[in-house]
Amino acid sequence: MSEASTLYSPTRDELATLLQGEPRYRLDQVWSGLYTQLAAPAEISNVPKALRERLAAELPTSLTQVVRKVSDQGDTIKYLWQLHDGSRIETVLMVYPDRVTVCVSSQAGCAMACGFCATGQAGFTRQLTVGEIVEQVVLAARDARGMGRRLANVVYMGMGEPMANEAAVWGSVERLHQAVGLSARHLTISTVGLIPGIRTLAQRPLPVNLAVSLHAANDELRDELVPINKRYPLDDLMDACADYLAAKGRRLSFEWALIDGVNDRPSDAAELAALCRRFRLPAHVNLIPLNPTPGYPTVGSPPSKVQAFHSLLTDRGVNATVRRNRGTDIDAACGQLAAGQPVELRKQRPSNNAE
Repeated sequence: MSEASTLYSPTRDELATLLQGEPRYRLDQVWSGLYTQLAAPAEISNVPKALRERLAAELPTSLTQVVRKVSDQGDTIKYLWQLHDGSRIETVLMVYPDRVTVCVSSQAGCAMACGFCATGQAGFTRQLTVGEIVEQVVLAARDARGMGRRLANVVYMGMGEPMANEAAVWGSVERLHQAVGLSARHLTISTVGLIPGIRTLAQRPLPVNLAVSLHAANDELRDELVPINKRYPLDDLMDACADYLAAKGRRLSFEWALIDGVNDRPSDAAELAALCRRFRLPAHVNLIPLNPTPGYPTVGSPPSKVQAFHSLLTDRGVNATVRRNRGTDIDAACGQLAAGQPVELRKQRPSNNAE
């Protein structure tokens, strides 16, 4: 099955080619139906039934729902999808009083080998296509609409390393911005620190938000927690982040999974504050108590340490907040996405040579 043969894969021009022989206005009707109305082909009521049937036959969906789990009284939904080749990915929809956010996957699995992350424990399967990424957003937006809410935020923080699949990720960003109408300021791309991807992103036309999964502010500890740091050490990573800020003027955030006795000490807070000062980075730090995964024995920091770490940062002038964990009971929280992999597969440690 090629990238262009699934429902949300074709560009507008490719869809126009597929619709050759139809009246010109059919392209606008179908495009609007898919991306504005968030409709399945059979639901695009202003096109003839024969065309709806043809679209459904020639452009099948990419994602087949395997499991849908609900937590937080319906405010957190995790979807397990199966792709055409049997690969599986997960998507998480989060409903807040003031916003609705979807966390999407960019790869099936991940090759970055961060030991405290369930996706990293499971290993890498393959890259996702533009259509597979976009379809995650569209299906989540349909669900949100069914709740009377509008999806406004997309974070590329699900399974996989977005910068290791930068071309497809960017293709999905453009589609979501141009066709679905999402603002660039409401799109956030995460990375564990792949500098080539950050530098490519700085040259892209839309000023999306950049989030860096930092977790340590010295190379020795970060080499252990985030193995790709051995290839792209902190000083080089901070230079790339500074250049991104200069190019885009958008918010930069550092993600910090607090691990008890590992990176939640006063010295860790001091190092992080010093790092931000040294590179003059007005970053926002998201503190995330480590969520449990079967393949990592160390636990997250207790609430008292989380608050103490937060206070140490703010006392040093760092803009920091503590992220409330959502969906922990359904393995939907940060670092827990493993696409329904059995525990023994999650414990496998992959190589970190994919980029």
